[in-house]
Amino acid sequence: MANNTPTPYDTKGRNYDEAVKWLRDNGFDLLDAPGASGRVFLKKYNCSAAIEKADDGGVRVFAWPGCLIGGEIAKLVNKGYQQFFKTTKTEVAATAEKLRALHDFTEEFKQALDLPSLYNESLGTVSEGYHYDRVNGRETPGAPRPVRPWEAKKAKKKA
Repeated sequence: MANNTPTPYDTKGRNYDEAVKWLRDNGFDLLDAPGASGRVFLKKYNCSAAIEKADDGGVRVFAWPGCLIGGEIAKLVNKGYQQFFKTTKTEVAATAEKLRALHDFTEEFKQALDLPSLYNESLGTVSEGYHYDRVNGRETPGAPRPVRPWEAKKAKKKA
């Protein structure tokens, strides 16, 4: 299984102070991270993310957006048949309401940091991980298909 933990991402848009002001002015709850100066957790729509001040005064994304489940930022995972919110302790089926909240949060988050809104992401919520089921042995050829009666008649006529 691939490690889907995003690495910190330096933004080229607003500086840290401008981004924090935009977030506060647009209804985000900001909570200073314990034991770390220049790092805040953002909360809105029962979703969260974290940003920190980069060395050059810009913004670095520390934790990408996810829904809050049990006080933890859950990551969206797609298993082919269903999307789930996964934390270190649990996995919860993604409902339309939670997906909509995460989508709205992420779009506003990008606007705050002056990040581009990509077409495929604007259509809906994009999972951080894709873990599709695989049927064991699907790749190996199966038993030959039985000959159908009309195929048998055609084979006899040709012979």
